[in-house]
Amino acid sequence: MKKRFIGMIVLICMIMTGCVDQHQKPQGQSGTQTRIIATSVAISQITDLLGLDLVGICDTKSFKLPKRYESVTRVGMPMGPDMEIMRSLKPTQVLSPTSLQSFLEEQYKEAKLPYRFLNMSSVSSMYDSIDEVAKEYGKEEEAKKLRDEYENLLKDYQEKRKDKEKPKVLVLMGLPGSYVIATNNSYVGNMVELAGGINIFKDDVEEFLPINTEELVKMQPDIILRTSHTMSEEIMDEFDEEFKTNDIWKHFDAVKNNRVYNLDNKYFGMSATMAYKEGLKILDEIFYEK
Repeated sequence: MKKRFIGMIVLICMIMTGCVDQHQKPQGQSGTQTRIIATSVAISQITDLLGLDLVGICDTKSFKLPKRYESVTRVGMPMGPDMEIMRSLKPTQVLSPTSLQSFLEEQYKEAKLPYRFLNMSSVSSMYDSIDEVAKEYGKEEEAKKLRDEYENLLKDYQEKRKDKEKPKVLVLMGLPGSYVIATNNSYVGNMVELAGGINIFKDDVEEFLPINTEELVKMQPDIILRTSHTMSEEIMDEFDEEFKTNDIWKHFDAVKNNRVYNLDNKYFGMSATMAYKEGLKILDEIFYEK
């Protein structure tokens, strides 16, 4: 229980920044060479699609970075980029996700780095962030093409499924030693709704909420989805142990009906990525049992 509580506190610290883009504008950027650092895989996907070069990019052990950045200087992992390396690159702007703002903002200020935090908490927020970056760097045409593709894809997807029954879905986000509920404001919760499901936990502000299994039983979701922020295999093992040893889960219809699914955090992590297209296909197969 103590480990779970600590895990929840860490996660809450990560997401308390909310959905507002707070950033320090780059100083003296006009007339100087653009030197951008992307500290997350999702953001590097955005800069790649917009045709922007980078001078620095995050390290990653789990995800593939865009090919165009293979020779770009690595600045460390998303949760702990190396400030000295970033300073040495003399960036005109550092781009990071709002989910890590509470960890990184003070460090950026102390290092005197120009930064912008991008909201990647949902697919629509990701496209809003694309528009923001595109406007700043004169890539509006590329951004418009991306948005048009997104809106057409979503319209077609939802039109084909408008008459299908919407399953009630519970989404669990795993952390080492703990797990929380992903609301409609989280990326995974947002994906559930885009795919035609009903996320049984809605919140006007929070992306994640602490879990209360006794209350969950009363809500009886049709489907339970389990994903993770990091350490996917270890987290899924912890989920399996939890569902085997905690008798409360035996009272869920979703468990009785074998409708508990593990999701790959490459498609269902903390932040929206362009992998959402594949994520929709995965959820479509789960929701409608193709």
